[in-house]
Amino acid sequence: MSSKGLKERIDAAVEAVRGRTSLQPEVGITLGTGLGGLVEEMEIDCRIPYAEIPGFPHPRVMSHEGTLILGALAGRPAAVLEGRYHVYEGYTLEEITLPVRVLSALGVTLAIFSNAAGGLNPQFERGDIMLVTDHINLMGINPLIGPNDDRLGPRFPDMSQPYHRETTARLEELALELGIRTRRGVYAALTGPSLETPAEYRFLRLIGADAVGMSTVPEVIVAVHCGLRAIGLSCITDLCLPDALEPVKIQEILRVAAEAEPKMRRLVTALVRTL
Repeated sequence: MSSKGLKERIDAAVEAVRGRTSLQPEVGITLGTGLGGLVEEMEIDCRIPYAEIPGFPHPRVMSHEGTLILGALAGRPAAVLEGRYHVYEGYTLEEITLPVRVLSALGVTLAIFSNAAGGLNPQFERGDIMLVTDHINLMGINPLIGPNDDRLGPRFPDMSQPYHRETTARLEELALELGIRTRRGVYAALTGPSLETPAEYRFLRLIGADAVGMSTVPEVIVAVHCGLRAIGLSCITDLCLPDALEPVKIQEILRVAAEAEPKMRRLVTALVRTL
């Protein structure tokens, strides 16, 4: 699709949302596995199923609902994406990142991304929360490939600080105040859906990755392209240590994410309250 077509898709989605609410969100939050309960902290203004927003297909992954929720979180106007898309589902990168562009067009200036990830750093434990400080894009693709529309962002966005340092540092301070242990680390993104081999885990650790997953990076690249401040939080749901590797079961990943969810929820709510 041309860049002109992308702008039209953004405008159509924004029009559909603004037809349902007058709320002007400042914070946009993408709920990955491990942060779904955040909506319980919100004063909800409206819920819009993705099926009712032009260009938003319905997610095909367990635990991803597919609803845009607008309301107040800790007293701040917020838009929450309850469900995301992944490359392995067969979506284009334009479809995967369209919600981020729509949030930007709605007025969001801070984008918060959460995900479940496998821990590569041997110091990590299941249930840890990793504050993402950088990423490695090993998907072999980039959401900015193709014609660039200067109305949406620059042709060559700078990626020297993809995750906003000051906001991430503030998140770390809040975690200390709340008694929540956090880690810092680099997130590596691959397409999936198969998990990695022991040799691939060794390679990822060798090149500096602390966690690995199948999302977030395309959305963060587009967030930077849009001029948003972006931060990332990973829930470490399993350990990817090649010399002590055990088979991974999705039920176990969801269980660990559910146990860590209250910590993630408290942390994000505290951050939004201080904005």
